[in-house]
Amino acid sequence: MSSDTSDIELEYDSTEGYEEDEDAIDLDSNDPSSDDGDGSSSFNMLPISTQPTKPLYQVEYSVLEESELTQRQVKEIEHVAGIIGIEGKDAALVLRYFGWNKDLLMEKYMDSPEKVFRDVGIRTDLESNQPTPLKRKTRSTPTFLCDICCDEANQDSLYLPSCPPLDAEKGSTTTQFVKHEFCRECYTQYVEGKVKEGEARTIECMESQCKQIVDENTIVDLLTVRDATVPDNERLMGRFQTLLNRTFVDDNPALKFCPAPNCIYTIECHVSKKSLDTVVPSVTCLCGQRYFHLSPFNWVPTHAHSKSIFIFNFRRFCFGCSLADHQPCICPIVKLWQQKCADDSETANWISANTKECTKCHSTIEKNGGCNHMTCKKCKHEFCWVCTGVWADHGTAWYSCNRFEEKEEGGKDAQSKSRASLERYLHYYNRFANHEQSLRLDKELHIKTEKKMERDTTSIKPQTTLKWTYAMAFYLEKNNFTALFEDNQADLEKAVEDLSGLLESPIEADTIVELRQKVTDKTVYVHKRNEIMLEETARDYQDGRVFWNILTTTPHNLPPFLFSLYLYARSSPSKGASSTDSL
Repeated sequence: MSSDTSDIELEYDSTEGYEEDEDAIDLDSNDPSSDDGDGSSSFNMLPISTQPTKPLYQVEYSVLEESELTQRQVKEIEHVAGIIGIEGKDAALVLRYFGWNKDLLMEKYMDSPEKVFRDVGIRTDLESNQPTPLKRKTRSTPTFLCDICCDEANQDSLYLPSCPPLDAEKGSTTTQFVKHEFCRECYTQYVEGKVKEGEARTIECMESQCKQIVDENTIVDLLTVRDATVPDNERLMGRFQTLLNRTFVDDNPALKFCPAPNCIYTIECHVSKKSLDTVVPSVTCLCGQRYFHLSPFNWVPTHAHSKSIFIFNFRRFCFGCSLADHQPCICPIVKLWQQKCADDSETANWISANTKECTKCHSTIEKNGGCNHMTCKKCKHEFCWVCTGVWADHGTAWYSCNRFEEKEEGGKDAQSKSRASLERYLHYYNRFANHEQSLRLDKELHIKTEKKMERDTTSIKPQTTLKWTYAMAFYLEKNNFTALFEDNQADLEKAVEDLSGLLESPIEADTIVELRQKVTDKTVYVHKRNEIMLEETARDYQDGRVFWNILTTTPHNLPPFLFSLYLYARSSPSKGASSTDSL
């Protein structure tokens, strides 16, 4: 089943996206002025499109089931097998080796077919240039000795007749192939172990150091016979197919598994990694699993939740980074914010703003009184808190130090910058955390409205938007766009707070009708403000009006001259603030 879910979040307003045209022609009108004198139409009527316009902040995507992944692989395999003229099982090995990149495969194949088969692990008959299959042999006499189990019993054996000698040099085109022959039971156990370990792409010959690949048909045959003799919970054929699907998805940048636990769906979205600097590819899976929030970046299924944490439906996630939906904040900024919230950088900021080092033993000292006379408890060194000079040199100027004015000014400037950096971070983080907390619904309200919440999240999505606007604002460079962005942010926040107040207000019999109307009107307004916020930000991304006060590109991936510029920016103050304030 393939389903386009790009408009799944817009069900509350079925008329959104339609534009009324005052000059539109009524096709059902009987106005004679629209016809010629003979009654025929004066011109051909063109059909009027009634498709809603897709918002800029939404991306095109589809949700795929496991069966659709299998069908796509079969289609690709048959296509390549027909072009090259080989069996499907060998085409599958070649495609998986090249990461399902048909263009690269055909380029290498046209250069040297034999080298392609050799690199993949498929040995060929040099005269026909065709792969040689794994063969099965039935013995009537106990003359065969398996090197694994040393059994000479009458049984089937499997071998790869095209394995090269183990001492053959890499790249050799020798035709002196050998047979690495083993009993069927040992081969089955070997394949079983590989599948349990998560291997499916390239299961090699059992012989030590042999790189010949066992084809998919042989593995399916072995596992099918094995699964017929074991309980359902021990069968491996389904796991093997799942592993093949996983390799297909991992090799295709336009495919990604839903991050929800045990979800069977795959999302297809053609968004490149380069575009993640300007696009937030939020997608919605069909699984509809329920989650509760433990942190800004992790989601846990409801079966493990405690009574103190509340749950809600959540299906949206970012295709770019697989985190929960973080529109309108782009993935690189989310990563920076996540690191900033998780590491100890702000602890260091607080230490820098509120403590100093002893000038003798370098122990960290916190001032807990108004006196500037500091005595290190570790080394008993006495110094001035203001200028960090030796206290004995101050003479009678105690408690009003005016020495080293230049150093004092510099020290205060550095300390004030550190405090300003900490205050700026706390301003945005507190608002981020506040809207994070708002997403955890009140327990009593949740119990009363649980069934309703299964159909309507009301203010969850706008609150998610608000939360990430503060993470985004922390890294925004101050300009005209920032002012407009903060205005939209303030409007959305006020609307969300008003709606939350209505939802938490007491329900009285004589005011229930009025309250219901207010909630309905405010809900529509909140969603409209949320769409304006997302739409305007997406347009600004598209038009290049968003500038950051930090590089969103990983420094180690920059060219040398840009990396030098990055280091210079970190060490030099920018307009109004240090460039390292946001790092």
